[in-house]
Parts: sequence; structure tokens; C-alpha cells
Amino acid sequence: MLLHKKRFIDFLFVCFLFFGLSPNVVVSVGAFDAHMGAVGGEIEPYYLSKVMGTSTCDILVAPMKEVGDTLVKGICGQVDGSVIPGLLGLEAGQSAFGDVYAWFKKIVAWPITEVIGKSELLTPELKDKLIEEAMDRMIPELSAAAEKIEPGASGITALDWLNGRRTPDADQTLKGAMAGLNLGSDAPRIFRALIEATCFGARSIVERFRSEGIPIKGIIGLGGVSKKSPLVMQIMADVLNMPIKIASSDQTCALGAAMFAATTAGIYNTVPEAMQAMGAGFDAEYLPKGEL
Repeated sequence: MLLHKKRFIDFLFVCFLFFGLSPNVVVSVGAFDAHMGAVGGEIEPYYLSKVMGTSTCDILVAPMKEVGDTLVKGICGQVDGSVIPGLLGLEAGQSAFGDVYAWFKKIVAWPITEVIGKSELLTPELKDKLIEEAMDRMIPELSAAAEKIEPGASGITALDWLNGRRTPDADQTLKGAMAGLNLGSDAPRIFRALIEATCFGARSIVERFRSEGIPIKGIIGLGGVSKKSPLVMQIMADVLNMPIKIASSDQTCALGAAMFAATTAGIYNTVPEAMQAMGAGFDAEYLPKGEL
């Protein structure tokens, strides 16, 4: 520990010399990106902040006095002050989220890339353009078709453990599954089943918190999927039977880091004050149409 501290001090000294910084410059410690993202997304006590990208990282903060000795089983961890000083930070997540959709896109796209790529009728330039266009339109077209399918109409049920399970009860040896397929099961129906699977995976996290005595008052969506896929967010709102607010900022992790820096520099007395002054707000909200 002392060695690491000495190395850090030496590193700062080199930085001050190299950049010409004053020794009075305040340097704060680092933090996890998702934790900073939760702060940048204006997290509140008992609001589950979901960073939704290739996987998910679910962050929740709660007053220490209210949680007491409760130790939530099967989540990634809970640490006093890990997100906001003075509040207990609790973390959960899913091993695969956007990666599930990317995996299916890759499967559907394989015949396109292989057949077009080997075509003798097209120039190499035209092949590349056609493949690029098909890849760019794949998820939007699947989403548009999947949106027209009523919940449960396809009869397909999927399990989202394609990269193991992170929460609840981590087990990376688990595998995904799909049942109810028949000759009428087309790509949009399978895609919708995968979306529902990831959303029910999110619901199992919420249910674990609640079963352990931690209430969930609301959901805050962050990250690429929350900004790019209204279909996924609407299905999630329906599955959770809760509204989901989407943070306006595309860079909530960087914004959260700036909030911490402003607090460290003394511009604001506390992180919540920095959040209130610097927060970008929310640009969308998905309301449940009915629990799935």
C-alpha cells in the first residue's frame, strides 16, 4: 500500500513538472466509470441507475441508516461511499445486454456478408457499400418489425444468459436458451424474444433488491441502448411496470467526473450540490403500457 502511494506521488510530481502545473492543483482519486455515470445521470436514493451498453451496470444509492445491517444477497457489491460520500452504494448488472442484440445481428448478417462478399456480379466497392448499408439498417429494420408483434404472440421464450449471469447470483458458466420455435419463427419474432429476455433479466435484479428489503422508486436509463432504442426501453418499462427516465447527456460518465472535480476543487460543497447545478436533466421518459 505504501509503495502504491509513493508511486502515485511520484506520478503527480512528474505531471506537475511536465505540464507546468502548480503544486496547489487539487487531484482527487479515481472511481469506476459506471459510478461516475450514475452521478452524471443525477441518481437519487432508491433510484436504480442502469448504464445500458454491451452489458449493464446497475447502480443504486441509499442512506446508511435506513439500510442498516442489510446485506443484499447475490449482487456485485455494496460499499459505503462508493458512489456518493455519505450514501451506501450498491451495484448489480447483466453480463450481456446490447451484446445479445449484436450477437443476433451477426447471425442474421452472416449470409449477407458471405453471399454478397463472394458475388462475381458486383465490384468490390459496390459489395462493401451494400454490406455496410445492410449492417447499418439491420437493427432498425428488426426493431420496426418486432414492434408490431404483440407480447407473447410469437410463443418464443428466451433466456439472456448468453454471456453467463452477473446478477442475481453470479454464475458465468450458465448459458442462454430459447424455446417455442417453429417454422413460423422469423427473425423479428426471435429478436423480440431476445429483447424481452434482457428486460426480464433486468426485472430479476429489481426483484432481488425488493426481496432483500431495498425499495426501487424509479429507473434512470444511461448509455447507448437507452438513447438509441425506443423499442427496448418501452418493453423494459412494460416488463418492470415502472417509468424510465433517460438522461440527456451522451457522456454521463464524463459529466459525473466533472461533478466530482468541481466538488474536490471547492466550487460546490457536496456532490449532490454539484449534481443539482451541473446536471443535464432528462430528455425522454418511457411509461409502462401494461405489465408483461
